Amino acid sequence: MKKGLFALLSLLLVVALAGCGSKNAEDKSAAGGKDMETITVGATAVPHAEILKHIQPTLEKEGVKLEIKEFSDYVQPNVQTFQKQLDANFFQHKPYLDDENSTRKMDLVPVVAVHVEPLGAYSKKHKSIDELPDGAVVGIPNDKTNGGRALALLEKNGLIKLKDDNMIQATVKDIVENPKNIQIKELDAAMLPRQLSEFDLAVINTNYALDAGIDPVKDALFMEDKDNPYANILVARPDNKDSDAMKKLAAALTSDDVKKFIEDNYKGAIIPAF
Repeated sequence: MKKGLFALLSLLLVVALAGCGSKNAEDKSAAGGKDMETITVGATAVPHAEILKHIQPTLEKEGVKLEIKEFSDYVQPNVQTFQKQLDANFFQHKPYLDDENSTRKMDLVPVVAVHVEPLGAYSKKHKSIDELPDGAVVGIPNDKTNGGRALALLEKNGLIKLKDDNMIQATVKDIVENPKNIQIKELDAAMLPRQLSEFDLAVINTNYALDAGIDPVKDALFMEDKDNPYANILVARPDNKDSDAMKKLAAALTSDDVKKFIEDNYKGAIIPAF
């Protein structure tokens, strides 16, 4: 009985070791005989994770195994990158990163700018801003930078007037003229598309609009200019921003192949920033 058990355990050990050897061989084969280096990146689903998935085969050929962890919020990707649970993240623009670094006492750094996602204003109740009634309820993101962007967009389209033109950090307290008496409701950015029917108008981040099946080019009543300063960036830490794997990731994200992928798949809703 003991001999049989020993033989079985020995066989299982041999199989396990063979499996490990096979996996290591596969990794080395994919990397041209070199050990693969793994890099884990946090991203929101659309378009960030889609872009990352597109470049996985390219990076694998260069010896980098790209693992993608998807998020539905704008807080945890930075927190987990700072805490070294992630190597990097890809979901935000620099003004948002600067605010998060200041608020949460972090020192995350931008690596490369990849694309621009113009904010858009959407409605299920009205076909133009001229149809907005007096006292219309308008939803905007509740974080500082995207909330400020939303207010600047409303101002540009004549719905409100801010005390300073195009204030990046504007809040509802900075509204000095409101001819239609619109009611501004601040909500988590991810929730705005889900609750769009509850608003007369909602200003929504393009990634969340796309994720909800909204076509920014066709469905937006109005959008930010495409040459706005809010390019979405790859973000890392000071201790790994110059690593070989990070450089390969940055190069892949700003390649001609990715530019074509963005242009072909998002049809102007998202614009390459390189």
